[in-house]
Amino acid sequence: MNFRRSERKDVRHDTCTSPIPVSLGIIRVGISGWTYAPWRGVFYPKGLRREHELGYAAARFGTIEINGTFYGLQRPEAFRDWAEQVPAGFVFAVKAPRFITHILRLRDAQVPLANFIASGLLRLGMHLGPILWQLPANFPFDPARLEAFLHLLPRSTEAALRLGRRHDNRLRGPAWLATDAQRPIRHALEIRHDSFRCQAFINLLRAHDVALVCADSAVWPRLMDLTTDFVYCRLHGPKELYASGYDNAALDAWASRCQTWAAGDEPEDAERVGGKGRSRRRDVYVYFDNDAKVRAPANATELIRRLRA
Repeated sequence: MNFRRSERKDVRHDTCTSPIPVSLGIIRVGISGWTYAPWRGVFYPKGLRREHELGYAAARFGTIEINGTFYGLQRPEAFRDWAEQVPAGFVFAVKAPRFITHILRLRDAQVPLANFIASGLLRLGMHLGPILWQLPANFPFDPARLEAFLHLLPRSTEAALRLGRRHDNRLRGPAWLATDAQRPIRHALEIRHDSFRCQAFINLLRAHDVALVCADSAVWPRLMDLTTDFVYCRLHGPKELYASGYDNAALDAWASRCQTWAAGDEPEDAERVGGKGRSRRRDVYVYFDNDAKVRAPANATELIRRLRA
């Protein structure tokens, strides 16, 4: 089973791949990554070739996080191949390089950010969704450093092209600095240190139009402050990090939150450090990253079923 671009007409009619419209916003539910050995024979059918796993997963979910970009620069051909294996309407969230977030810790990030863009990011075309910036757990809130970094982030493909031209020679292949259309680029920031529980941080995200990731885990702060026109959730496991699934009650709660966000309001149980965000259209992205990944596809499928019901 090979889900290449030539087969998109068949893929688009799968039960879960289309985004879920709720009032004004659109909800997309998916998984974090797709290449995991324990999924083979459980989520993936026995005998499915590894090069077909992305197409299989993309036919069932409206979005997937690309994790490989976190660990190192990719080649333009990798982004091209990913884009060719997913149906129309599908979007990737792209995890930004840990070299910027964990090694440089957001300092002197302009050239590394240009390298990330020039490595082929824009080759995803219409499938480019939010860019995820995950900070390490030992990174405390530093207003000046964070503001300087947020100021660098391109908010459109045109701005990304301008920044990408500043790349250096550390790319793994030829630079890709082209785009098929002008589109906005969204950014989401995941924090893992309690010092971010402050109004100044929320104000900073709102000023730069960046989403605060709502990270559901047993160890990191879970905040639901609305800071831009979309919501980005990462569900890491509520009881044991990466190692617990979501039961029916938890999935019902997340479905209700998603519907409320998409309708322009906030859930009654929203955990905030700042005031309420203004009522506006909000798209919602939800990614399951739990139970050592094994239960993530099942939990994502169940959440989609609840939202469609």
